[in-house]
Amino acid sequence: MKSKNIPADIRLKSIKEAQSEIKDIILYLENNENNLEESMQKYNRMMHLNNHIQEEFRKKAKKTTNINKLKKN
Repeated sequence: MKSKNIPADIRLKSIKEAQSEIKDIILYLENNENNLEESMQKYNRMMHLNNHIQEEFRKKAKKTTNINKLKKN
């Protein structure tokens, strides 16, 4: 999933905020009394949050790699 597909409100979240929301969604989904449509919406949001976290980690890893290359030179 490309970053352009991630909703703007999710792109503004920090990694910790996104992780916290994912935990809340998991708790919601573990409840067997939820309706299917809302559960699917929550699951899709969780996937967007997860992709956002992965993208943020990639950015941080790239930045760290670039800093290390500059230090070596």
